[in-house]
Amino acid sequence: MRKPIFSALFAATTVLVSSLGYANESGLPFPLIKGQLTQGSMLVGKLPDAKEVIFAERSLMRDAKGHFVFGVGRDAPQEQHLKWQSADGKWHKVSFTISQREYDIDKIEGVEKKYVSPSPEVSERIRNDAIMVKTARASASTRTDFLAPVYKPASGRISGVYGSQRYFNGTPKRPHYGLDIANKTGTPIYAPLPGKVAFAHPDLYYSGGTLIIDHGHGITSTYIHMHKLDVEQGDEVKTGTVIGQIGATGRVTGPHLDWRLNWFDTRLDPQILMLDILASEAKTND
Repeated sequence: MRKPIFSALFAATTVLVSSLGYANESGLPFPLIKGQLTQGSMLVGKLPDAKEVIFAERSLMRDAKGHFVFGVGRDAPQEQHLKWQSADGKWHKVSFTISQREYDIDKIEGVEKKYVSPSPEVSERIRNDAIMVKTARASASTRTDFLAPVYKPASGRISGVYGSQRYFNGTPKRPHYGLDIANKTGTPIYAPLPGKVAFAHPDLYYSGGTLIIDHGHGITSTYIHMHKLDVEQGDEVKTGTVIGQIGATGRVTGPHLDWRLNWFDTRLDPQILMLDILASEAKTND
């Protein structure tokens, strides 16, 4: 098999707001250096001398070189704002526009009630599963693995995309927040970037075999419906480490990997990041 492709308060008396233009070669507004200006994207910036950086009312972590990261969700508004305090104590602000996406919507009528409303017992299990997953994603470690290139974690056909949504009997269900890669049960899954395993469970109700890897600063990746998990909570993984196998566990209609990316509780589109890196590599090789 081929190697995988891979709160601070804003006090009015001390604030200076400046509007900065698009200064980077990539077309991103300063101080952003990586990502796409669209819904579902992860964006990386760099401010070596800033005292504080704020996005969406959250104070962002920075590494020793000033790197920080944040994400914009599926339904994020078009206008976004980033604020930071420079070394001289002055505050700055850049406003930027993200593109609005159209998502696949599928409306299905005549669905049996049991598939729309789970039993009380099942609902309790679902809630407990959700608490465990949310806890695993809530950490904000100082790791900076999110700066590494992101590769496709498994071979296979793309069978589902981020943002799509179904309506059952007129009732909207939760949007799909992952990238589905369909292949036969047992197909290897590789770590698409470095990280530390934050959560590993063989059998959650909806997602079956579930793995969450921490990449630092609130960025995590999730792998669900796994047939087998080859790593445990606390394990360090490198890009290309075999972390498990594609399966059909949980509530699925066939074997596939559902691969997800989060910035804390903000759901991001892993395909955007993967395609962005592939495109930049191709450009470099031209």
